[in-house]
Amino acid sequence: MNDRDHSRLEQFRQLRKEVRGSTEYLIIGIDIAKEKHHVFFGTATGKTLLRRLVFENSVNGFEKLMAYAEAIKTKHALGKMVFGLEPTDNYHKPLAEYLIKCGYNVVLVSGVAVVRNRELLDGRWDKNDDKDSANVADLISQGKCLYYDYPAMPLKDLRNLLSLKRRLKKQEHGTKVRIRNHLLAQYFPEFDKYFEKGGAASLAVVKWCLKPSKIWNMEFEEFIQLVAPRIRRGDQEKRLRDIWEVAIESIGCEAGDELDFEARLMVEDLEQIRESLKKVDEHIEEVCLGFPEYEYLRSIPGFGPDVASNVIAAIGDPFRFENGRQVLKLAGFDLSAVRSGNTSEKAVPVISKKGMHILDMPFTRRPL
Repeated sequence: MNDRDHSRLEQFRQLRKEVRGSTEYLIIGIDIAKEKHHVFFGTATGKTLLRRLVFENSVNGFEKLMAYAEAIKTKHALGKMVFGLEPTDNYHKPLAEYLIKCGYNVVLVSGVAVVRNRELLDGRWDKNDDKDSANVADLISQGKCLYYDYPAMPLKDLRNLLSLKRRLKKQEHGTKVRIRNHLLAQYFPEFDKYFEKGGAASLAVVKWCLKPSKIWNMEFEEFIQLVAPRIRRGDQEKRLRDIWEVAIESIGCEAGDELDFEARLMVEDLEQIRESLKKVDEHIEEVCLGFPEYEYLRSIPGFGPDVASNVIAAIGDPFRFENGRQVLKLAGFDLSAVRSGNTSEKAVPVISKKGMHILDMPFTRRPL
């Protein structure tokens, strides 16, 4: 952990300990949006200093925010100030990075906490931007905020690559589902049970001869030469023969020539996604080799490149944790139980699953 990160972490821990009821802090709650942000200025004792300020998501807007913050801090003789954001998609990241680089204390509030605390402000359920910024400030004044993790560039790159990989995996799964539920279910339903285990040969069947009539008009040798010309394993040949035979009695819908075009397009899309996944994996491996702990993780039984890279990205700098329990809580592996009434002593703790999923790693972490 470098000096900047260590200083920010200590600031955060000090904030959590002393902010409730403090007369030293200027609390700036910001409701994040795409183009314009709404700001509330107040104190930890509940005093409103400026109810509403709107600034644009630009350098001029950021400078306007800082000018107001410094002026209000000086006017009311406040010694410290903290900027609080609700992480709305990725819109908060440019502002947070700008403020951190300028040396300001930046924290986050949980979206769940914002929803639950909103009605406590005035006993109503309505939502608006001004109220949301005041809600953010109110949560910070209670110490209910999260540390904003601003990682070094290698770790940020790794998290971005893993995020890209997750999106590609979703696309891959979605394309496979569309092939099975749209094409196979209509035109060759008997083929579905062979599709998943067939690998490249199954995709070749969809790509070149999805219509059963096209298959049973070919001799078996011609069919196998078309879909698997270079592979001759016994189990694969048997599977292809079963597909060839079942095509004769298929109940699939009648299809025109456009089906060949659609099937070929979807298979090529799936192949392209898988090729992109291979390239992303190569880049992830290259980035991970720059982390000294990567080889140590790989030495653990069951830790391959995928698990090791996700662990590095999820934990980040391990020195920001004070004990192992914090890491377990981050991962959602801590134990919890519902203890109430006569059965409270008999409650059996189970894994909470409330932490940050190991495959879902935004730039925000909470070292407790």
